[in-house]
Amino acid sequence: MMPPSIAVTGATGRLGGRVARLLAERGIAQRLAVRSPERAPTLPGAVAVRCAYDRPDEVTTALEGADTVLMVSGSETPDRVEQHRTFIDAAAAAGVHRLVYVSFVGASPDATFTLARDHFATEEHLRASGLAAVVLRDNFYLDFLPELVEADGVIRGPAGTGRVAAVAQDDIAEAAVAILAAPEDHDGATYSLTGPEALTLSEAAGVIARRTGRPVTFHDQTVDEAYASRAGQAPDWQLDAWVSTYTAIAAGELDGVTDDIPRLTGHRARSLDDLLAASGGP
Repeated sequence: MMPPSIAVTGATGRLGGRVARLLAERGIAQRLAVRSPERAPTLPGAVAVRCAYDRPDEVTTALEGADTVLMVSGSETPDRVEQHRTFIDAAAAAGVHRLVYVSFVGASPDATFTLARDHFATEEHLRASGLAAVVLRDNFYLDFLPELVEADGVIRGPAGTGRVAAVAQDDIAEAAVAILAAPEDHDGATYSLTGPEALTLSEAAGVIARRTGRPVTFHDQTVDEAYASRAGQAPDWQLDAWVSTYTAIAAGELDGVTDDIPRLTGHRARSLDDLLAASGGP
């Protein structure tokens, strides 16, 4: 029997796992190309294969015969772009036809959010690879907004009154599955995936407070305060990424709302209120 022609990376994580489960629910066979196959979800029609982005031999073996690959961006590391380039080159060598890449909204070489620059470099390499490319530029994950609340009920960061059109991971996964189910219809497309509204962090704090029943507020730090409050918690490059999440919001780089989620999924994108209500809020 031929192995499935769709491969999904990141299936042991939040987003890739969602995509894998939705494909299985649709009865679509898939390979789960993961670093640790023993941790892959057990799903009907799915086979787990070992595949680390920085191991071209593993990538080529894992993807041989695959037509379409969903590439969830790798873990945040200083060499992530190099790992992405290695994966893309090995996918091309394996004969993959199409790669669907999970990128970030506003990816550019001078983006305020430092990791968006990594995504731009990856997109450029993908487009030069000869593979058919589909790019999903996700906004900030809506699911992470409640996680920004610290133990004392405060969201802290230099975001000012900027707005973020954060998008639910469930919506991203549904959009990805819609593409994987009929990938030839999307070759060459770039989608900007957002929620239905752009919120300030003060507004997000208000929604979280109302849904959780506890006081939640936003404190607008200066950039210096943001670095000082996070000092020693991570390497410098990661601190830059954390702080620039907020400064990108302040700069207005994450505030655009698109209709790409409803066009791809057939339903309205989930709001923060929807997300919290579904998780058991009042």
